[in-house]
Order: sequence, then C-alpha cells, then structure tokens
Amino acid sequence: MARRFSAPYQSEPVSSLASWARNLAVFAVVAVVVSIIIVRFDFLEPKPGLATFFGGLAISGLSILVGLAGFAAIWQNGSRGMARILLAFLIDGAILAYPAYLALQYRKLPAIYDITTDPIDPPRFEALARLRTGEGANPAVYAGLYSAEQQRHFYPDVEPVELEISVDRAYAIALQLVNKRKWIVIDERAPQPPRRIGRIEAVARTPIMGFREDISMRFVADGDDSRVDIRSASRNFDRDLGSNAARVKKFIDDLNTAADADALKPVKKTPVAPPKAPAKTVKK
Repeated sequence: MARRFSAPYQSEPVSSLASWARNLAVFAVVAVVVSIIIVRFDFLEPKPGLATFFGGLAISGLSILVGLAGFAAIWQNGSRGMARILLAFLIDGAILAYPAYLALQYRKLPAIYDITTDPIDPPRFEALARLRTGEGANPAVYAGLYSAEQQRHFYPDVEPVELEISVDRAYAIALQLVNKRKWIVIDERAPQPPRRIGRIEAVARTPIMGFREDISMRFVADGDDSRVDIRSASRNFDRDLGSNAARVKKFIDDLNTAADADALKPVKKTPVAPPKAPAKTVKK
C-alpha cells in the first residue's frame, strides 16, 4: 500500500534547482576548507587565501538563493528535491554562522590591532620586529594615541599586572603559561641584575585561520613584588575583532590566579643539622 501511494511522488522529476543548491553548498565547503588550509599552513600569502574564503562564502549565499527558488518551484509543480534543499540550507548555515558573528563584531568593535597594558611605554617588539617587515605587515612600533584612546574606551580592564611575588617567580610562571598555550617563543630573557627586567616575545595564532599575532611581555621588579606589562598585536590587517584584547585579558586572569597560588605555597625550611658533640679525649 505504501508503494502504491508513494509511486506518483517517486515518478515526479527532481528539481534541478534543488540539485544546484546542494552542489553549490558542497562546493562552498570545499572552497572554505581549502582557504583555511592555504592560510594556516602558509601555502600562500593571507590575501589569496582570504579571497578564496570570501569566494566560498559568496557561493554559500548563492546556494541559499537557489534553494529558495527551488523551494518555490517545488511548491508550484510538486517536483522532488526538498531533502536536497534542506541539506543545502544546513551546510550553508554551518558555513555562514561564524562569519556572520564576525561581521557583527566588525561593526561593533574599534578598528585597532594593537593592545597593551601600558600605552605610555608599551613593551617593544625586538626579536619580533624583523618578522613584521613584509608586505602588508603592520609595523613593529606601537599604533599610537588613537589606538590607546579606543582601547581605553572599549577595553578599560586591560591594565598592568601587579603581583605580590618576586620578578623571578612572575617570569617563571608567565613562561609556563606561554608554553602551556603552545605559543611559539621567539625570545626569552630572565630578569638579571642590576635592573632585573625580564622579557618574553612569542607568537600566537588565531583559532581557525591561524593568523599570527605577536606578543611581548615585560617583567620589572618592584621591591619584593613585580609588575608585568603585556602587548599583543596582529601582524596583518588593521583590526583584530577583539582577539588581542581577549588574549591579554585571559592571560592576565590566569597569571593572577597562578601568582596567588604560588604566593600561598608554604616556604620550605631547610632542616638545621644538630650541633656535633665535642670529641672526647681519652687520657692515657
């Protein structure tokens, strides 16, 4: 009986628009994945990879339009293909969801790419400076007054880190956190007398595309305590969509937590050896 009722439907042709919507969605996935591989593994410069990425997004948008046209055609003539349209919409939604969120961030967040806890005297890029000289790379010098004003307005909680531990412990803890995050350490200099200023320079990468963002940290002794300043700046593009500020704030939180835990550790006392009894002299 089921075959008898489904036979008329099965005899209807499949909508070509539905097939095109599905095929375009699959092609969009391929284009987006290829673009991510191109950028993340440095097969090409970021610009060609981004062109491929946005091309994939455009194809995904075209797939939605074709799917809507296919839906209207199926509604009119009763042809098959609704499952293909729904599959296309599912794929397109997965592709476009995160870029749509980034588009909102693009409109909401400031056009800056350089975040620091000390805009007056930001940690310098020294070893990293030679990596920021290629075509399209942002300069190694701090972005300036406009960036500082925008940061103060949008990210007021990015401030210097004051720790109640020695500068040597602050440096060691920060280096552990850097290695835990698998950032690529370019240069590390532990605090040394007489000035006791330590530095760490490292490279982080964004989660999906793997864009490089450079980090510099400065560790300064403040009596028995220490002060840590952090700078994170995108190597390419004139805005970071909040990624550098998020990285700095998360690192500050983790550094404060680790420093508080380190300060609570009991100080190990070296055992004092009991005094030796004087040797007895034997009278003959």
